[in-house]
Amino acid sequence: QVQLEESGGGLVQPGGSLRLSCAASGSIFSISEMGWYRQAPGKQRDLVATIISGSNTNYANAVKGRFAISGDNAKNTVYLQMNSLKPEDTGVYYCYAHIRLQPMGPNFRYWGQGTQVSVSS
Repeated sequence: QVQLEESGGGLVQPGGSLRLSCAASGSIFSISEMGWYRQAPGKQRDLVATIISGSNTNYANAVKGRFAISGDNAKNTVYLQMNSLKPEDTGVYYCYAHIRLQPMGPNFRYWGQGTQVSVSS
């Protein structure tokens, strides 16, 4: 059983900052990739940022220069530092992880339950 637990969402004014965390727990052999998606009301879920093998990062154009993704391999945790937040950053942020349960097994994608981020004055 694998679980991803997110924290750090909330309400912030435009220009403010938030830091999201996502910790994976359970019978994990290895994690190859972690990242964040977000979903605004009435819209599809879009990729925000990814971190692969603990160091290779990628960002959606809308957040480049404002958001930073990082990971702690020892804690199976990924972070998303969000600065200079804008109202259009509002949405539910979902963490995901590509996890291998056994040494020679396949990777499976697991999802967190989502955390609400609201940017409003």
